Amino acid sequence: MALFGKKDEGGLLDVIRCDEENYLIWKWRPSGEANSTNKENSIRWGSSLRVKDGEVAVFVYKQADGVTQEFIEGPFDETIKTANFPIISNIIGLAFAGKSPFQAEVYFINLAGNQKLPFGVPYFDVSDSRFLDFPVKMSARGSMIFNITDYKGFIKLHRLINFDLTKFNNLVRDSVIKYVKSVIVNAPIDHGMPVLQIERKLLEINDLIAPRIKKAFEEDFGVNLVRFDLETIEVNKDTDEYRELRNVTANLQAELMAKQNEVNMQNLEDTQAINATNMAESLRIQRKQAELQAESMHLNAHQVNKQAEVLSAAANNLGQMGSMGGGGMGGGLGGGGGMNPAGVMMAMGVGGAMGSQMANMANISGQGIQQQMMAPPPMPQIQYNVSINGQSLGPFNMSQLQGMVAQGQLSPSTHVWKAGMANWDVASNVGELAPLFAAPPPPPPPPSGS
Repeated sequence: MALFGKKDEGGLLDVIRCDEENYLIWKWRPSGEANSTNKENSIRWGSSLRVKDGEVAVFVYKQADGVTQEFIEGPFDETIKTANFPIISNIIGLAFAGKSPFQAEVYFINLAGNQKLPFGVPYFDVSDSRFLDFPVKMSARGSMIFNITDYKGFIKLHRLINFDLTKFNNLVRDSVIKYVKSVIVNAPIDHGMPVLQIERKLLEINDLIAPRIKKAFEEDFGVNLVRFDLETIEVNKDTDEYRELRNVTANLQAELMAKQNEVNMQNLEDTQAINATNMAESLRIQRKQAELQAESMHLNAHQVNKQAEVLSAAANNLGQMGSMGGGGMGGGLGGGGGMNPAGVMMAMGVGGAMGSQMANMANISGQGIQQQMMAPPPMPQIQYNVSINGQSLGPFNMSQLQGMVAQGQLSPSTHVWKAGMANWDVASNVGELAPLFAAPPPPPPPPSGS
């Protein structure tokens, strides 16, 4: 079966495939040795190539003018021939009836699987922006999951010839460590996170790191970050700097609490003083209103007394009207001291009018005082809100509701509500609205004889 001499110098290779379960980039080596040789990579036309779904096989040809690559995406299970390898067909001759071997390195790239890579950041110094003299040592651990989606973009960034996955993972891990340290060191200044509380800010810091790492993975390594997990931030609590920082922050916290208590007490005293002032002012206003009301009542009584005095004086004057004109008319009546009938009648008329006026004035004044002392509140009006086209309109009084019935805006099926009702209800279920929907009386009968 050997075509090229001894087996360890290359020969007929029946199947080219990747049987690894968990990999990102895997290099196929015909002899299984770590270092490939040109003889070892001799591939014969007609050999089988098997590429599973979610894989791509990359054939790398080293030529004098550079490197040429050919991509076979899975699923693929065929023999190597001119139809499916157009590039190599143009490079090599078809000697020996197309059975000439050719040199190539074969890499399998996993497009379906995710690679999980743990990382750890050794202790580094983090300073609180308020206490720069007390740096605290911290470490961080976590993991990341990434995959390859754009394999051609990945190949542009990396030489596949003798690709070393361990070196690649180390480069990725170093980049992650750089970003993790940068974000945590600057978190106290950039995001106001106290150093002693950073352990409790794990999720916030994770969300700050992930976007930066995702961008770096895409631009620098050609891979897609699926997930980034910052699992722990550990503070070294056995250092003098940590203990000093705790003491300083504890003292500061005590001072802040004392200041806050002082401010709270002052606010309480100010509030009590303001309330006392408001209460005194309210009482003063109430007393003033009572005094004004008493003065108003006294003024009304005084006006009644004055009017009574005026009317009394007028009545006394009327008593003398009986002798009005005694000198001129007395001869006819039998003497100067006799009673004047006309004057008596005038006095009676004027006195009656004045008495009636006094009674009216007393009655009006009394009613005014009584109304001031016992004025009843106005009668409440029945008012309803009405639901029209899904909107609450109103409130409307009974007269307005009657107009809405006449205009067709309110019907027995319309929902209504007023204060005191638990929920909206149709108007036909509300007893006091029933008269609005009563049928009008029939027209009167025509007059008889028509």
